[in-house]
Amino acid sequence: MSASTPQHSLQLRLLGTHGSSTSYGLRDFLYRSNVPFEWIELTSDEQARELAKVNDLYDHRLPVCLFPDGGRLDSPTIRQIAEKLGWFQKPSSAEYDLAILGGGPAGLSAAVYGASEGLKTLLIERYAVGGQAGTSSKIENYLGFPEGISGSDLAKRARDQANRFGAEILLLHEGVRAELVPGKSIGHLADGTSFVMHAAICASGVEYRRLNLWNEERLRGAGVFYGAGTSEAELCSSQEVFVVGGGNSAGQAAINFSRYARRVYILIRGDGLKETLSQYLIDRILTSPKIEVRPQTEVIELHGDNQLDAITLINNLTGRQETVQTHWLFLCLGGLPNTNWAAEAGLVRDEQCYLVTGPDLRQHSSFGRTWPLNREPYYLETSFPGMFAAGDVRHGSVKRCASAVGEGAMAVTFVHRYLAGH
Repeated sequence: MSASTPQHSLQLRLLGTHGSSTSYGLRDFLYRSNVPFEWIELTSDEQARELAKVNDLYDHRLPVCLFPDGGRLDSPTIRQIAEKLGWFQKPSSAEYDLAILGGGPAGLSAAVYGASEGLKTLLIERYAVGGQAGTSSKIENYLGFPEGISGSDLAKRARDQANRFGAEILLLHEGVRAELVPGKSIGHLADGTSFVMHAAICASGVEYRRLNLWNEERLRGAGVFYGAGTSEAELCSSQEVFVVGGGNSAGQAAINFSRYARRVYILIRGDGLKETLSQYLIDRILTSPKIEVRPQTEVIELHGDNQLDAITLINNLTGRQETVQTHWLFLCLGGLPNTNWAAEAGLVRDEQCYLVTGPDLRQHSSFGRTWPLNREPYYLETSFPGMFAAGDVRHGSVKRCASAVGEGAMAVTFVHRYLAGH
């Protein structure tokens, strides 16, 4: 890009350097939020001065975000960008019929059905809408989209649909605790805001697991990434990319990276992909000349100071270790449910911390001592009346986008039944 690039553009522009975890965080948020933007990688001090108007590549003002209206933010936070885009808001009301925690497929579905059926609905999402599904480059087995649809596009459509029906969506807010009172609970957000909710649906999803290596957090966003990495795919041109995990998200990520990378390696602890991956993805992976599956293989060490430079692998069958050069490691390792707040509120969880609902509650001895009603819990109802769970966060759920959408809609039906009794 030349120094004559105009300062005003039809889309947002982000200027920064390779290996910057801050730049990655902003790219990821913008991509998942379906905001059109241009990433400009600065490679020399001259470029930094001419394009970003900073001193050099190490200037603390990088990355720089330039907005279509001529506005500029130096080294911005995600929240600052959201505020500039008009997305960061506080609850407009002190009381809601239905509060939904989490903006993945289950939460968005619940927001659409709750608002469209006349419930005053609030959805709280701590990052970007779409959840883990929002990171997928293409969802091909979702009903009604024979050519597939990207996770970010599906999330945007669902968000727009929920807004059209009157649902209120709060981005970059996090629920920290709840005072549970039947029919009139109080939710508290991290910024100190509180509100009354007559019923609630927990659709907070799961977090990707970590490798738990000593320098993993330091390299996060600087070569080590969690999820499918759709915002990074085009930046991997002619590179060697490693994807860890054997689920659909890992398979779809590998296929997407293979469009750009020189070589893509899928690392799995098991013997093969058949038990964990949909057949249509297996067929594409096995026929791709640029994808190699390495079974019985784990990452045991990360190398690099400011960015990832190499990884050490071990073959669990032979014990052989190998160190390979790479700047790209994507971890798609399944999830840990976001239910810490639920534990503090006393909701029943299983051994893996998923929320237990409906008939499954009878398997837990503590449930019989605490359930206050004569009726049995509704199918998606947690151990507290009026608090429901939907999607990946729920014990026994099917980890698929379509099933999460179905559970979100179903949960609203039970919310109506609950509210009718109060």
